[in-house]
Amino acid sequence: MPAAAGSKAATTPKRWSQSVTKNSNALDLEPGVFALRSPAGIARSLKRSADTSNRRKGSPFQSAMSMLNFYINRAGKSLSAQRKKLLNDAKTELRRLYSR
Repeated sequence: MPAAAGSKAATTPKRWSQSVTKNSNALDLEPGVFALRSPAGIARSLKRSADTSNRRKGSPFQSAMSMLNFYINRAGKSLSAQRKKLLNDAKTELRRLYSR
């Protein structure tokens, strides 16, 4: 059965979210930022990336929080409860770093 016209299935890479994370116009992320084991370390790395990026469209805070939320949402069910808590704690730390 031929693919429907306009179907992206044949042309969309399997790991499009990985491509977005690496090549996003929002931020140039430091390697391994989401593998860090401390919420403060993740937040500081995202803040550094957001503050120095020339490609972001929103404020540094918006860009950093957006990238963190994107990662959490794309990881979805594959995140352990412990890892999800750590990433949510990184959101709190990011808000603190930006005085929000």
